[in-house]
Amino acid sequence: MRILLTALTLTILPLAAAAQDAALLLGNDRYDSLGRVSGAGNMIEAEDGLQDLGFEVAAVRNGRASQISSELDDFADRAGDADQLVVGLAGRFVTDGTRTWFLLTDAAYPTLFGMDASAVSVDALLTVLGSKPGRAVLVLAGDGGDDDYGPFLREGIGDLAIPQGVTVISGPIRATTAFARGELVDEGADLVEAALDRDLTLAGYLPARLVLVPGEVEAAQPAAPAGPDPAADARGWQVAQRADNAAGYRAYLEAFPNGRNVSEAQDRLEAILAEPNRADRLAEEGLNLTRAERRQIQENLTVLDFNTRGIDGIFGPGTRTAVTNWQQQNGYPQTSYLNREQIARLAGQASRRRSEIAAAERARQEEEARADRAFWDETGARGDAAGYRAYLERFPDGIYSEIAQDNLDAIEEERRAEAAAQDRTAWDRARTADTEAAYVTYLRDFPEGAFRTEAQAALALIREPQGPSEAEVDEARQAERRLQLNPITTRLVEAKLADFGMNPGRVDGDFDQNTRQAIRAYQERRGLPATGYLSEATVVRLLADSINDLQGN
Repeated sequence: MRILLTALTLTILPLAAAAQDAALLLGNDRYDSLGRVSGAGNMIEAEDGLQDLGFEVAAVRNGRASQISSELDDFADRAGDADQLVVGLAGRFVTDGTRTWFLLTDAAYPTLFGMDASAVSVDALLTVLGSKPGRAVLVLAGDGGDDDYGPFLREGIGDLAIPQGVTVISGPIRATTAFARGELVDEGADLVEAALDRDLTLAGYLPARLVLVPGEVEAAQPAAPAGPDPAADARGWQVAQRADNAAGYRAYLEAFPNGRNVSEAQDRLEAILAEPNRADRLAEEGLNLTRAERRQIQENLTVLDFNTRGIDGIFGPGTRTAVTNWQQQNGYPQTSYLNREQIARLAGQASRRRSEIAAAERARQEEEARADRAFWDETGARGDAAGYRAYLERFPDGIYSEIAQDNLDAIEEERRAEAAAQDRTAWDRARTADTEAAYVTYLRDFPEGAFRTEAQAALALIREPQGPSEAEVDEARQAERRLQLNPITTRLVEAKLADFGMNPGRVDGDFDQNTRQAIRAYQERRGLPATGYLSEATVVRLLADSINDLQGN
């Protein structure tokens, strides 16, 4: 015996005899150019069940643009008089993240600005369904996929803008079409519970119970007690928690304004509204990504030219911005948080991009190698220093760079040996001539020659002023004898020379070679004729210097 439906059970009441509910079923499993979609045609098998429930059904399998256009217009016209609306789509979907299209069998490769009559706008269908709030159901069956349709489209269902009061049930083709053929057309079946049992995704309007056509009821059942039924309240709260979104918590609060979980539902609803992408954040956190996995995601984004501002395994503002930009270009809601599907898609794109980069690098290297060999043939292959230098300047790390450098080193070593031999010969000529002109010529021809120091010294020696002549020296010797210096005076002279640092040797009054050199040095310092013999002027100056030294002058 069926139980009596209480006021807490939200049902979609059947239309009066004067009007029929409207349903549209499209199932495409054979596409002209986009490949087969196994099982999508099974959506059509819900036609009979819906007709038994009182729906006027338009069902088309593998529809083409020319035939579907009129069916869509007819459905929109019938929706105005219908009490309930049901739409079921199974096949290929494409999205830019916020808009979604259902592709018909004659659809060509889709592009962002190329959507035509062979692509049905799911958003337009939602607009029609929104005209019956609380009495409209959209069932979407699609397996998604890895196909990219340009930089802004991807295969799959995007983030739908669901009007108030529309319930959307979606999931993989096999499970969703089974739901459409089963519980959807089962009189009295709770569609929310059935969808949850099949692990389908619920969105939009989510009452505690959703029944297209209620089963038979017994009028003799006692009236429902005042206040919310605890069992219904618990069931409604379970549905809201499983949905864990704003629509789910709103539905609970509307159905159970005095329920046991109203306070928590309000808190969760406020948290969701304060953080629009809360569910996406929680989903990403639930993945428990390791630091290494986060670094890999950052590397993949970077490879695809989305700047994460570092690859450190920390998802900061730079990474979140990169994720958002990647989602925008791949037709996902721009939440900045990733799920498993997106991570896998990102990895696939990065792997493909790495292969493209590697292929481009190989092509670049091959082209550079061809240019390298061609340039070698025109330069280094000729075997001269100029050719080797030209090649090394253009290709310092080229294919033949080691050969070019070795050969150039050998040539330069030969030239150095030859230059050294010429240097030696020129120096020998200069030494043999031993003249100022000869040394000047050597320094002019070999300014950096091996013997430039010797040449400069010899030239300086030649250019030094000449000392006294032999006659001048003999005259100085005679002048010293005429002074008739006694031993005391000569020792005093030696002592004074020693005091002045002239190194006269032993102070003994005997003027030996050391004394003569000291006298000559003193004479040169004082600007006197440097003969090495004492003259009256030398003695006077020496004694004067001694007196000045004693007086501190």
